[in-house]
Amino acid sequence: MAQQFDRLDERLRGMIAQQHIFFTATTVAGARINISPRSTEWFRVADDKTVLYLDQTGSGNETAAHLPKDGRMTIMLCSFAETPMILRLFGKGDVTPYSHPSYAALRDTYFDGTEPPGARQIVRLQIDLVQTSCGYGVPFFTFEGERDTLDKWAEARTPEDLKAYRRQKNARSLDGIETWAAKDA
Repeated sequence: MAQQFDRLDERLRGMIAQQHIFFTATTVAGARINISPRSTEWFRVADDKTVLYLDQTGSGNETAAHLPKDGRMTIMLCSFAETPMILRLFGKGDVTPYSHPSYAALRDTYFDGTEPPGARQIVRLQIDLVQTSCGYGVPFFTFEGERDTLDKWAEARTPEDLKAYRRQKNARSLDGIETWAAKDA
């Protein structure tokens, strides 16, 4: 059943390495709670108290609106294979836009200098609580592969097109909270 830890150990890192999807949750007072699914292809465990992921341009940017205001973030991974488990990582998150001076160093250190088409930011979570639960109610699913739709969408646009899109779609949250994209897309 449920167990709590103050850090990621090797067993939990192994569980993360076997997953293909994770979910992020963020909010601020008075705003909607945002939950987003993401591929683990660009997810990294930096150390036993830190994880990060490279985030592509999408139709919204709630995480970038919420984290500078509140910082609270939860990442959840579920095992859909043989061994059931739900893993939640609680902590404080931050966002580093692709235009920020430290973005390239983070990308080079944790992603071998590579990034997906349309990369817009790196999201980092400083973990203050790790919780596992049984996952007995999680159904079995078989991984068939990554979708390439977002990559193709970004590849079909110029850097200027992506900046314009971010200014239009990523500058404010659903609740009107400004993101970094309002100033520097």
